[in-house]
Amino acid sequence: MESFDIEAIDEVVHGRVRLGVLAYLVTAGSAEFGELRVRLQTTDGNLSVHLRKLELAGYVEVTKSFVGRKPLTRVQITTAGRDAFEAWLAAIERLMPRPV
Repeated sequence: MESFDIEAIDEVVHGRVRLGVLAYLVTAGSAEFGELRVRLQTTDGNLSVHLRKLELAGYVEVTKSFVGRKPLTRVQITTAGRDAFEAWLAAIERLMPRPV
């Protein structure tokens, strides 16, 4: 099968939590850290590690601020992140067998 190319799968996107972050942000655009943690059913530490990987790849932008005295972390998908997610979807589709 010529279209079968496992190397086309972006490892940064493919991780379950990272994939969940991007999938959620593709429609939401941005989200607070706590919202992502609840939606993805993960811990603060685990989510932080995955967000850092996405941030280093340029797929998300993380901003930290304060609301009163409470810290607020907001995550926004970037154009590169949206493109990477769409490329991941296309690569997965190419791995799927087509009905005859």
